[in-house]
Amino acid sequence: MNQDLLERTTARSAATRTYIVDCDVHVTARSAVDLYPWLPARWRQHVEAIGPHVRGGLYNQEPHPRMMARGMRADAYPEDGGPPGCSLSLLQTQHLDPNGIEFGMLIALGRGIFEERNQHFAEALSTAINDWQVERWVDQDRRLVAAIIVPQEDAEFAAAEIERRAHDTRFRQILLSPKAQEPLGRKRYWPIYAAAERAGLPVAFHPAAMGGGHPSAGAGWPTYYLEEHNTFGTIMQGVLTSMIFEGVFERFPNLKVVSVEGGFTWAPSLSWRMDKHWSRFRAEVPHMPKPPSEYLRRNVWFTTQPMEETRKQAQLRDVIDWLGWDRLMFSSDYPHWDFDDPRYAFKIQLSDEERRKVFSGNAKELYGLP
Repeated sequence: MNQDLLERTTARSAATRTYIVDCDVHVTARSAVDLYPWLPARWRQHVEAIGPHVRGGLYNQEPHPRMMARGMRADAYPEDGGPPGCSLSLLQTQHLDPNGIEFGMLIALGRGIFEERNQHFAEALSTAINDWQVERWVDQDRRLVAAIIVPQEDAEFAAAEIERRAHDTRFRQILLSPKAQEPLGRKRYWPIYAAAERAGLPVAFHPAAMGGGHPSAGAGWPTYYLEEHNTFGTIMQGVLTSMIFEGVFERFPNLKVVSVEGGFTWAPSLSWRMDKHWSRFRAEVPHMPKPPSEYLRRNVWFTTQPMEETRKQAQLRDVIDWLGWDRLMFSSDYPHWDFDDPRYAFKIQLSDEERRKVFSGNAKELYGLP
């Protein structure tokens, strides 16, 4: 790492009084060429001759318009070109340095891995992106840690990739998309959860493939971006419902799951509904000896962005009290347009202990950060 950068990051950390762990920092390649150093020649030729083969949408297009600036902060476009999230220096000057970020969890953006139909290409692409993340980002700024990208529809390869990276402390979690070919509690995905539990790494679900892949609604693609954006919470509910009722958390009791960018205020009502139905139909799921809410509160963590803003402060506090202050972790969603500035994200007063847990303590404990 550059010595000047080492000194700058060290000085910044020492000067910052409130340490922050950001659990959702997006990065992306400037172009496909950025990944070429880690892609075998066969797949570089594939990119140039054929390109990605995704479900839905035209090549590199989206099935419906998005917000201006493609859902990104207008000021996050680098002056020398490229999409938001491709510049380490801009990430440092816009977010890491001024906001006192002690650790930032990278969530790599880009189409192709979760929705790529050619599973052989998806394997090569995920491996390349994992190498790119650590060499181009984590190794250049020690505040950054990465999530292992895996092609989740190929559970055997995904498990092998997890095991291959498990002892590399630059990786602190595994990233999956909540939009899969089948409900994510199904046994076809269990090899991934088994590998995650063995490695002691959390599995994070983050909305992905918004421009392709499977629709986020139950009946095809929504008309408006606003409509699509509001489904982030509902797809997370579907993931957790499937994992709980299929018995994932009973089979893998030490599995840790993180719901990223899906909100969290819906968790109590989802739990109440599941508990009510389980109490009446538990004979259908004898593999579930505990109420659904117990699995949710034991095995699931939530990130804060997008922060819901209730009309009364007491309402938000009631929700977090139900979840547990040890289950909520700060996230900014940089560089998206709805980025949550850590200085203003919470509209309720937090005690020193609540602030410590949400802004750093919970994430440090979950991810094993120093």
